[in-house]
Amino acid sequence: MLRIKRNQLVEIVLHVLFWAAIFYTTGNSAKHFQVFRQVVNGKTEQIVTIKTAYTQSFLTLSMLMLLFYSVAFWLLKKIMTFNSSMARVATVLGWTAFVFMLDYALTLIFVSPASDILKMDVASTTTAVLDFKGTSQDPVIFRRIGLFQVTHVITFLSMLGIAIAYFFSKEWIKSEFLRKQLEAHQLSTEIKFLKSQVNPHFLFNTLNNLFSMAQDKGNDELADGISKLSGMMRYMIYESNAETVPLKNEIEYIKSCIALNKLRYADHEAIVDFRHSELSPDLFIAPMIFIPFVENAFKHGVTINNTSFIDIAISVKDKELLFTCTNKNYSFVKKMHDDKSGIGLANVKRRLDLLYPGKHELLIKNDEDKFRVELKINLN
Repeated sequence: MLRIKRNQLVEIVLHVLFWAAIFYTTGNSAKHFQVFRQVVNGKTEQIVTIKTAYTQSFLTLSMLMLLFYSVAFWLLKKIMTFNSSMARVATVLGWTAFVFMLDYALTLIFVSPASDILKMDVASTTTAVLDFKGTSQDPVIFRRIGLFQVTHVITFLSMLGIAIAYFFSKEWIKSEFLRKQLEAHQLSTEIKFLKSQVNPHFLFNTLNNLFSMAQDKGNDELADGISKLSGMMRYMIYESNAETVPLKNEIEYIKSCIALNKLRYADHEAIVDFRHSELSPDLFIAPMIFIPFVENAFKHGVTINNTSFIDIAISVKDKELLFTCTNKNYSFVKKMHDDKSGIGLANVKRRLDLLYPGKHELLIKNDEDKFRVELKINLN
């Protein structure tokens, strides 16, 4: 915690120094040019007075800060949801142009117009006041003003580039931090799993023997249950170690999980409706994401001698996955608990944060008569 606060303090100091440097730069680039001529000993002399435009510098600094922080902390996050790259570019450039024009408009309001700034009333009859509108008389001054306008545009475009670079640098650092957290979490989970794991070869040989015995006794229901359990264990031990698995494989696992859980109840006690849309073979998902919710539905939403309904659905539209699980809510249902037999809600949320940062939405509704989970995941 102390390290995080220290890093935040360093970042704030760097921001202050950065804007101080920008203010110094804009204060020296935004100048007021005052030009007049006077006749001395029959010779015409031209005098140019340059004054720093502090008011304009503050305005420009404010607009540059508005551009930087709005782009880095708001606009770029919004346009990431756009499907068109042209729309993203147009939105960023349009917003930059808007801020630039706002700066120009405020400058006209709060800072004296150029024609007034460059006039200078002189009481002496030997002094002729130069009107800035006389473009043919002082091309050098006009070149200086034109150069200032070009520099002004370059300053805003440069600030836009800095804001974009800052945003993607922060996102990269955040992504690396989450990746390291995920690796540490996966390593810890794998170590715990290995400590409690039964030798898989012994397990599968035992299940195969039980399957053969059930078939010999003519108990097809028991044989089917053992077969499904064997497939689930194989999936858990071998396939679920991958970062992602085909979504269709995860759905098959859910079907097996439902079938095994229903064996504990009579047909009328656990009525399950599991629906899923036609899935593309190129859709992948992190393994074992939905199972905790399915297990929770059976654990807390089904009781003996009562008719209980469980509704589960998975749909995908434009790489946006929607998972819903609704079950009956009995009076003793409160929430998912962390215990030896299951994965608690806090762990599920944590895993989703690590696997799909900023790309998922989990809603849980615990009403008096039903418990509903709604999970949206962006698979892009």
